[in-house]
Amino acid sequence: MKKIGLIALLWALGAWAQQGGSATVASAGDRSPSADQPPVVETNTNFPRVQMATPTYADLYCAGFISKQLLPNANYVGGGLHTPNTTKYVNGDIIYLQGSGYQQGAAYTVLRELYDINEFESYPGQHALIKQTGQPYEELGRIRVLDTRSKLAIAQVEYACDSILPGDTLIPFVEKTRVAAHAPTKFDRFAPPSGGLTGRIVMAKDFDSILGTGMKVYMNVGANQGVKVGNYFRAVRSYTQDSKNPVDSLSFDAPIGEDTQAKQPSYKRGLLSRWTKGGPVIDEAKFPRRAVGEVVIIGVTPTTSTGMITFALEDVHTGDNVELLGEQ
Repeated sequence: MKKIGLIALLWALGAWAQQGGSATVASAGDRSPSADQPPVVETNTNFPRVQMATPTYADLYCAGFISKQLLPNANYVGGGLHTPNTTKYVNGDIIYLQGSGYQQGAAYTVLRELYDINEFESYPGQHALIKQTGQPYEELGRIRVLDTRSKLAIAQVEYACDSILPGDTLIPFVEKTRVAAHAPTKFDRFAPPSGGLTGRIVMAKDFDSILGTGMKVYMNVGANQGVKVGNYFRAVRSYTQDSKNPVDSLSFDAPIGEDTQAKQPSYKRGLLSRWTKGGPVIDEAKFPRRAVGEVVIIGVTPTTSTGMITFALEDVHTGDNVELLGEQ
């Protein structure tokens, strides 16, 4: 009788230990924000380990931005030492400044109020969204005033991001906050929505639309929503967004099956779904959204922010959604 009781006790202890071990494994693999969701099986594909780029001096001071409020344009570049034979100015060049209020030794940031000559929209409604977000500005460099004895102040270009032209605007130079380097980390490629602050990549520097690591983006969330320099955002895209892309939409309309399939599949939004009879109709709207990269904030205004893509698993697009991440 004692042997039977001892065996029963050992069996119970073993079962308890197995249950405890299973619970530990499940919690260790659970990266989702809700404890009610099942654990995630991690592989190098759905949780790749990524190395993040760190913003440099040029990244910070040449990024550009969108401002809801138009900036003063009374002070601007009037010309240079070799006017009219030279109209583009770079590091070390002497330039003349129109306007007033200049002081010897003062530094100014050179800006250009931008106008997009392209009528093409990289995503539906882009022009209207940019207009709603504000005025895009390019940051061209930094100058320092040398002499104010003449009617026009004399300055020298100390740092040039791009060629400075007559008419480019001047505002007082302000030091920017540096962003610390980020250690390599795992990236949840199919993370569900966190419920945090969300926004959109309205446009990118140089009017680019297909973006990768190190490129600058302008988003429609800013300091009024609590965004700060150093915050990280996840860039995400749904397959519905892909279906509205003028290039990717062509693939949704193309055949996706093989001739040997008795019942040809098609995408719900694709043209072939109208003629394919009896085959499965795949609804891309039900596919999981995917994260395509991360963006670190390097500049903010009250209603907008400028970010740098720290890494990209695939092309990041203007029009992609962004979601604020927790402390990194």
